[in-house]
Amino acid sequence: MKSIILAGGSGSRLWPLSRDMYPKQLLSLDNDCSLLQQTFTRLKEFSKGKDIVTVTNVKHYSDIKLQLNKIDKDNKVIAEPLGKNTAPAIACTLEYFKQNDNTDDIVLIVPSDHLIRDIEKFNKTVEAGIEFASKGYIVTFGIKPSYPETGYGYIKANGNMVDKFVEKPDIDTAKKYLSEGNYYWNGGIFMGKISVFMEEFQKYAPEIYLNLKDLDFTADKIKYGIYENMPSISIDYAIMEKSDRIALVELQSDWNDLGSWQSLYNVKTKDENGNVLEGKVITENVKNSFIYSQKELVAVADLEDVVIVETEDAIMACKMDKTQDVKKIYEKLKSQQSDTTQLHKTVFRPWGYYTCMNGGKGYLTKTICVLPKQKLSIQSHNHRSEHWVVLEGKALVIKDGKEFHLYAGDSIDIPLQAKHSLQNPYDEELKIIEVQKGDYISEDDIIRYEDCYGRV
Repeated sequence: MKSIILAGGSGSRLWPLSRDMYPKQLLSLDNDCSLLQQTFTRLKEFSKGKDIVTVTNVKHYSDIKLQLNKIDKDNKVIAEPLGKNTAPAIACTLEYFKQNDNTDDIVLIVPSDHLIRDIEKFNKTVEAGIEFASKGYIVTFGIKPSYPETGYGYIKANGNMVDKFVEKPDIDTAKKYLSEGNYYWNGGIFMGKISVFMEEFQKYAPEIYLNLKDLDFTADKIKYGIYENMPSISIDYAIMEKSDRIALVELQSDWNDLGSWQSLYNVKTKDENGNVLEGKVITENVKNSFIYSQKELVAVADLEDVVIVETEDAIMACKMDKTQDVKKIYEKLKSQQSDTTQLHKTVFRPWGYYTCMNGGKGYLTKTICVLPKQKLSIQSHNHRSEHWVVLEGKALVIKDGKEFHLYAGDSIDIPLQAKHSLQNPYDEELKIIEVQKGDYISEDDIIRYEDCYGRV
C-alpha cells in the first residue's frame, strides 16, 4: 500500500509554541518524537519507507526532510511552491505514484499532526477500510464524537455509506449531532485506489486533473509555473462532498488532532488539582489549568480553567473553553507582520542553534552557536548578504571554495550569492554574531548545495 502524509499546516491555534516556520507537526508535544515522526512510524505498518510520500510547503521542506531521515532515509518529500490546500497536494502526489510506479495500489492519506496511541486498533481500522477501498470506494475514517465539538467538520452516515459532509456547526447543532448518533467527526483521513481517486478528480475537479500531466518529479520541488494554475481547495470540497463512491469506516483507536491548547490539555497527565504544569511554574490555588513555561518563571494564583503559555518572545493567556480563539490572535498578529508568528527567537538545528536578537526593515541580527564537530550546509542567498563576528571558539569558513580560519574578534563578509559554509571542526563550541542585510530576510532564502544532514 502507498501512503501520503499531508504536512502543510501552520498549527495557528497552538500559538505561541507553534509558528509559521516551525508548525505543530514538527513539535514534540507527546513524547520525544514529533507528531510528523509518529505519523510516519505508524504508516510503516502498511507501507515501505519509499512508498510513504510527505507533501509540504517549500518553506518546511528542510525541517521535514531532516526529521524523517532520522527514521528512514528512503522517505520521499515533495515540496509545493505555495500552499493550495489539500486537494492539489493529494492529486499531485497521486500523479507522482502513477509516474513512478505503474500500479493501481490502494493509498492511505493522513494528516501529519494527529495523535494516535492505540496502534493495534488503528491498524484494524485500516484493514477494515481496505475491504471497501478494494471494491472501488473512497473511504473516509470517521471519529465517533465524545462531546459537542464546534471546531471540526462532521460526516452524516447511513451505516457504512456517507449521506453528507457538514460544515463546522454552532454549539446547539453540535449537541444535536451528538444526540442523533449517526454523525462523525471528519478527521481528514482517506483511503482508495489511485485509479478511483484520479477518476473522481477528472470528473469533479478537472481544473486540478488537467494540470497533473505537466508535473515533473525529477526534483523534489514542484515548479511554481504549473502549480499556480491549481485552485486552492480542500479535498472535501473538490471530491468528497460530490462523489457517490464514499464509504465510512469508524476509527476504532483513540484520536486527537491536537488542534488547540484544550485538546493538548485533554491528553496530558494531570496533577491532583487537574493541572498540567510544564517548565518553571509555581501555583497557588489553581485548578484544571494548563500552564507552560519555556524560559521564564510563571507564577499563577487563584485561577481556574485557564491556559497560560510563555515562550521567549510571547505570553498567551485565555480561558480553557476559548482556546479555539487563539487562531484569531494569530491572524491579527500576522496581519501586523509580527515576527512572533514566524519563528521562535531560539531555533534549534542539527548543528546547534541560533537566537534572533534584533531585526527591522532590511536587517536581522542573530547569535549562532555551532556545536563541536558540526557544520552548516554549503549554501547561498539570493536576497541577503551576511557579516560574521566570532565571539567564542574558532571557525572554519568556506567562501567561494576558499578556506578562512577565524578566531575570537575576527570577522568576515559573505556577499550576496556567495557559496559559503560556517564550520566547527574543533572540540569547543563556536559562537558568532551574524548580521543579515538585504531586501528580503527569511529562512526560505537558502539554496543548499551540500549538506551532511540530508537536507539537499
